[in-house]
Amino acid sequence: MTDTTIVPNETTTEARPHGVNLTEAAALKVKSLLEQEGRDDLRLRVAVQPGGCSGLIYQLYFDERYLDGDETVDFDGVEVIVDNMSVPYLDGAAIDFKDTISEQGFTIDNPNAAGSCACGDSFH
Repeated sequence: MTDTTIVPNETTTEARPHGVNLTEAAALKVKSLLEQEGRDDLRLRVAVQPGGCSGLIYQLYFDERYLDGDETVDFDGVEVIVDNMSVPYLDGAAIDFKDTISEQGFTIDNPNAAGSCACGDSFH
């Protein structure tokens, strides 16, 4: 089965507020995790922060807040928020969820990452 990218729910042809995409597998996993939490007020926040041996690290977590400058896109009921500082670093990035023998968890394929460290936790 090949994962497909979910097209955001939008009725205009304007550019999306942020360029992060969410695969169907990732959206289903996020929905499952939100159901386990029993809350409908949480969104998936994706950000980059200074740190790691290559300069920047990804952050992926549930957040109930909206902050000044946040950009949001709804992926079939999963709201993805990116802060305005992180938008340029994440434009075109795809979030996927893997559940195989060799890989389990969320992955971020980011075309803006020029390189990463050996552990794979940070990029530049």
